Amino acid sequence: MLGVVFAAGLGLAASAHGRDPDELAPYKMIRSLQFVQDSVVLGDHSAMEMQRFLLSTIDERLRTADASIYADPRNVDAALVYAMSGGNPETLEFLVRRDVAGHFDPRITDAVRIYLGGRGSTNARTLAEIFPEYRNLAIGPYLALVSANSVLRKDPKLALSYFDWARLIAPGTIIEEAALRRSIHAAEQNGMVDRGVTYSTLYARRFLHSPYASQFADLFVRLAVENFENIGEATILEILSFMDVPRRREVYLRMARLAAISGKERLATLAADRAQTLSGEGEEVPKTLADLYSGLASISSSNVGEAMERLIAIPDAELSAKDRALKEAARVMAEEVLRPPVTTDGAELPSRTAAPAAGLIEDIPEDERMSPTAVDAGRARQSGGPDTRTAETPQATTDPAFDGYVASGRSKLDAIDKLLEEEGS
Repeated sequence: MLGVVFAAGLGLAASAHGRDPDELAPYKMIRSLQFVQDSVVLGDHSAMEMQRFLLSTIDERLRTADASIYADPRNVDAALVYAMSGGNPETLEFLVRRDVAGHFDPRITDAVRIYLGGRGSTNARTLAEIFPEYRNLAIGPYLALVSANSVLRKDPKLALSYFDWARLIAPGTIIEEAALRRSIHAAEQNGMVDRGVTYSTLYARRFLHSPYASQFADLFVRLAVENFENIGEATILEILSFMDVPRRREVYLRMARLAAISGKERLATLAADRAQTLSGEGEEVPKTLADLYSGLASISSSNVGEAMERLIAIPDAELSAKDRALKEAARVMAEEVLRPPVTTDGAELPSRTAAPAAGLIEDIPEDERMSPTAVDAGRARQSGGPDTRTAETPQATTDPAFDGYVASGRSKLDAIDKLLEEEGS
């Protein structure tokens, strides 16, 4: 079928000087563009070159056609659809400037031009007023996308209603694909977990072969990692069941990576193990990455020594530059965890792995054990003195040697945190 469209496109180019104006009507050319774009998101990536060709050909036709051709509202709609389909925004500016007959509705052209100029949120009210009038026409689904993107930050629920309408009136098209991706983003950003799962399921069932599916994978991974306790592994497995093994493994690796950076050890280990299971014989890179992300997650566990050995054993040659940076950050962090504190005269303080003195630390809550105040509280309880944690005006007297150790370690860990924040963003 695409071959027919390609042949038609060549015919359009061959008759570029317009022997038959009706055959070169912009609305007919736009139909070919829409078919090609829909084919692209359904998996025919060879159509992308045809898409570029049609955009260029339509641009020339819109600019060179006699102004009277826009007396047909279908050609006006075609010009607007072209602009909202990745066409040259300057072409719409050109058409509006020479529209002395008033064929273009200035409300729509102004709204679209503002949106294409990156200032969509400034005309959200205008779009909301226009959309009901045009939603059942040819530009309806495109206008729904523009309207949704315009109000996304201010009113995400309204934006989702626009996205839903676009999907309803343009199923199986590039419009639905874009609406689903943006809907997942909106749901994840605004805590609408259930809706995010629904949109992710729809996308996985319909558009996994789209060239934009990698963006979907990132969106879904972020949704899953941030809300794993609510979503659960069973739901994740259900969504990933629509993918072939290589795609499923890639998603698990991305999930393990983000979970490790986010400090979610259980999920990082689980996702890394899943990726390992899906790696076949001879596929060393996926296994290497799974080992890396699992090791990153284990740095904060009690098996930090074992995790460090696993990380050191991972060859740098099999890692990307970003993953090498993550490995180095984790190695430095592990060394800081394992290094015993040193006093001001150079003597080592008791190792963290040594058994604590009775009554000094073991009866302090786990999350307070590294607090100098908590250590002093333990000492006070051991000597029968007051508990500084519950005193009305606590005066924490810290150990200078311990403070020096903490300050030294903190400066290094701050640098690591900065690296991980940049990586996570």
